[in-house]
Amino acid sequence: MKKLLIASAAIALTAGMASAEDIKIGISMGFTGPLESMSPAMASGAELAIKEVSDSGKLLDGSTVTAIRADNTCADAAAAVTAVERLVTADKVNGIVGGMCSGETIATLEKVGVPNGVVMISPSDTSPALTTIDDKGFFFRTSPSDARQGEVMADIATEHGVKNVAITYTNNDYGKGLAESFKAAFEKKGGKVTMIAAHDDGKADYAAEVGALAAAGGDALAVVGYVDQGGSGITRGALDSGAFSTFIFPDGMVGQALVDKFGAELETSFGQMPSSEGEGRDKFVEAAKAGGFDGSSVFSGEAYDAAALMMLAMQAAKSSDPKVYKDKIMEIANAPGEKIGAGELAKGLELLAAGTDIDYDGTSAVELVEPGESAGTYRELDFKGGTMNTVKVR
Repeated sequence: MKKLLIASAAIALTAGMASAEDIKIGISMGFTGPLESMSPAMASGAELAIKEVSDSGKLLDGSTVTAIRADNTCADAAAAVTAVERLVTADKVNGIVGGMCSGETIATLEKVGVPNGVVMISPSDTSPALTTIDDKGFFFRTSPSDARQGEVMADIATEHGVKNVAITYTNNDYGKGLAESFKAAFEKKGGKVTMIAAHDDGKADYAAEVGALAAAGGDALAVVGYVDQGGSGITRGALDSGAFSTFIFPDGMVGQALVDKFGAELETSFGQMPSSEGEGRDKFVEAAKAGGFDGSSVFSGEAYDAAALMMLAMQAAKSSDPKVYKDKIMEIANAPGEKIGAGELAKGLELLAAGTDIDYDGTSAVELVEPGESAGTYRELDFKGGTMNTVKVR
């Protein structure tokens, strides 16, 4: 009898071990390119959630989770497709946190994600074009659409007394979409857009672009660009020439790199980025500090949420197969259910394993609206005293 019990226990242990997996999650970010200064904190945010879940041992019968980084460059769609294909075909990931820039995400989603049935959850893609893309249910984003950011941008500009504005935007899906959204919202409020023009990234000299914007004039210049590329080039040219002294900065420009480049020169400037406030965000920022990165960096919390949603959906679906767990993402992101914040992923996994509904709030007060994107809250910022300061959350 004793031998029979030992044998039964061994069989049960072996069965439990056999059901555990080594789940792999790809992190597709622009580690080089126009947003390379933002990528490290975003990747670290996703990896913080992955480590939290893997260390808990509570995902799918003790499965481990491994993060695999890929450089999508943000700017080069062909390079992004190659990087994501490698994640899917060689690394055989179970899902991807990314992409990072809307243009490369559209390319990788259409050419890799959808054809291969791989879930992609982006923490930072904001182009309105992604709302209507035919993603077959495989694409989600924890950042809100720029259709919403344009409205917030217009509200803030109007409240700062801006009546006339010139707009420069990086010549891609993100830049064009947000610039047009801001223009429409600002004009609806009675404001005047003196000029709206694209700029190309990677140029050494933006004198011609700045000259045209200066001739158009305005109370402020809205720089819808990238802090590591043309957006900073335009800003520097405008400051040096005296064309503008007040700038409006959206998410692609916001970060410590902006303060490092311009500091006290931005005294009258302002902007916004997707973010939230509350206990979940505070816990994430604290955990990020312990992990050696800045949790207040733009989209780092959204990256944590993207990875967390993926793993919690796996638990809810009892499967790491993206074709299966994709159908649980909206369910676990929204009410009804017990609230789960940052740092509570083990609790969320336990509740799901017991058949209890959860409502994942995470770091960014996650609330997904159809077709799987964040409803969105924004942090209004100014740069008084040469630092980046939160004014309020909208």
